Amino acid sequence: MNEDRPLGKITTTQAVVIIVNYMLGAGILTLPRTTSKAVGTPDVWISIILAGLIVTGIGIILVTLCRRFPGKTVFQFTREITGSWIAYILGCAMILYFTIIAAFEIRVMADVTGMYLLERTPTWAIVMVFMWIGIYLISGGLVVIVRVFEIILPITLLIFVMEILLSNQLFEIGNLRPVLGEGIMPVLKGLKPSLLSYTGYEVMFVITAYMQNPKKSNKAMTWGLMISTIVYLITIVMVVGSLSLDGIKTRTWPTLDLVRSFEIQGLIFERFESLLLVIWIMQIFSTTVITHYCASVGIRDLFRVKKMPVIMYALLPFIYITALMPKNVDQTFALGDMLGNASVYLFAILPLVLLVLSLIRKKGGKHA
Repeated sequence: MNEDRPLGKITTTQAVVIIVNYMLGAGILTLPRTTSKAVGTPDVWISIILAGLIVTGIGIILVTLCRRFPGKTVFQFTREITGSWIAYILGCAMILYFTIIAAFEIRVMADVTGMYLLERTPTWAIVMVFMWIGIYLISGGLVVIVRVFEIILPITLLIFVMEILLSNQLFEIGNLRPVLGEGIMPVLKGLKPSLLSYTGYEVMFVITAYMQNPKKSNKAMTWGLMISTIVYLITIVMVVGSLSLDGIKTRTWPTLDLVRSFEIQGLIFERFESLLLVIWIMQIFSTTVITHYCASVGIRDLFRVKKMPVIMYALLPFIYITALMPKNVDQTFALGDMLGNASVYLFAILPLVLLVLSLIRKKGGKHA
């Protein structure tokens, strides 16, 4: 189960698949509610587009930094730029972030599953089952994870887009008007929650080291963010257009509520929410798996521990305890907001600082 790095290389397309799978996790179920509350006007979709462009710029800075240190993860090359002590502090912060993200995603998955599919099933039981399935998958290494992601992603995108577009019977274009009726300021207020929904690009800090052709990491980042932006945009437009701005603000899971609010007679499935839930559980599971893997790689590279399986299993109790810490859905969302804020500092500001430092101190080679 030890991963042999030369054999563990991934293609540019596989890097795109990892980014999209990571990004389209629990956030898409709550994105319409959080952004609508912040914006307060039907211009939510503009905030999503602007956030996508901003994150693409941040992502390109991040992969530019990674390409200066070919074959090394952020946990390895930070030491060369900042020195050991600062590298350990930053590395531990990133490991903690990835671990808590894994716990948060698995808790959201348990909450949604418990509410809609497995009523009266204890949260701890759902969390434990998915954790053990996850450890089985990541034990195979990155190449095995990517192969599973390549199966999950096309199915998810096909069914999700089909279900969202089927809701056009409820869609009213009037719910998206007027455009910029209150000016640009509401749109700017929606940037923060929109940016938080794009967390996922930071996975390139780890997987750029495993790419067959690191020169194409910019391309992978751009395509990954473009696909995610299109999915977010379709979701926001259809949910706001169908449920209206006021209808969204009071709903916990507006995307699911939209799919539950219509049925089509004569098809094999007349109601679609169970199908969407099954697909989206796989998607949230993907995010849990890749973040657990990134945390394990971080511990291995930062502390120079050889045995990856031991690290993976050692993280399980921390993920389990963190997943069960929130007492209710509101506390789970508060944890998600905290993670989103942390991601801004760790993966939006930090890459630029490290890139500038590496240029000033002449650390790292030319682009791979």
